[in-house]
Amino acid sequence: MRGMSTTPVAVIGPHTVGPGHPLLLIAGPCVIESETHTLRMAEQIAALTRRLSVPYVFKASFDKANRSSGHSFRGPGLEAGLAILGRVRREIGVPVLSDIHEPAQAAAAGAVLDVLQVPAFLCRQTDLLLACGRAGRAVNIKKGQFLAPEKMELAVAKVRETGNTNVLVTDRGTFFGYERLVNDFTGLAVMRSFAPVVFDATHSVQYPGEGGHVTGGRREFIPLLARAAVAAGIDALFMEVHDDPPNARSDAATVWPLAELESLLLTLLGIRAAAERPGRTARG
Repeated sequence: MRGMSTTPVAVIGPHTVGPGHPLLLIAGPCVIESETHTLRMAEQIAALTRRLSVPYVFKASFDKANRSSGHSFRGPGLEAGLAILGRVRREIGVPVLSDIHEPAQAAAAGAVLDVLQVPAFLCRQTDLLLACGRAGRAVNIKKGQFLAPEKMELAVAKVRETGNTNVLVTDRGTFFGYERLVNDFTGLAVMRSFAPVVFDATHSVQYPGEGGHVTGGRREFIPLLARAAVAAGIDALFMEVHDDPPNARSDAATVWPLAELESLLLTLLGIRAAAERPGRTARG
């Protein structure tokens, strides 16, 4: 598959994502908690990214189908969730992303979203990938925690076979034992050879089995991994962000505090600028 000639860039609304283009931020709460909270988060993050001249896509899930416990909060569901994300898109003026879990959701999601996201555990589901591709929106495929980076080229090819070339891949860690995720930064370069690469800094610090009925994690390592990923060469950064992390209704252990987002972004932008100085290459 090395003969694929598709240029590794993707278009999301007004943003072009890929080598030679600015670092994109994908950020927002893990799940839609309420319409008011979602709009407030989108407005505040959008204001920050405009001030820093960072291209931005708002992220929130309308349904968290993959939860540790069947009693965990999942969100408002497809219809109500898309209505809220539609308001974000219209009123805040930013592209929006959410994940889908079934092929039947793709058409409705594609009518509202700018990016359809395929969850990591579903990244090999052919019917889902094809449905996302046919929806005509950009598709972000999260690399399964069980896959080698090279195997993601096959997932990308499935979407591109529908005629949709706007495909991104996201690294969110690889299983190391039962309760740890680790990141192989050489894998970012491997995947960047066939698609724009996103680094998920918040899910990468999760300890999936640690919390019992909820997923645990180590929020304090998010800046370390984000710095390393930007230095290694990525096209976009994915972060779940919340204005009250202890009370977040999903992934409370690993969402990044909104109050600390600006300082982290400033650090990352400095690293990005240094990595792109003449004589250096983002691919090492």
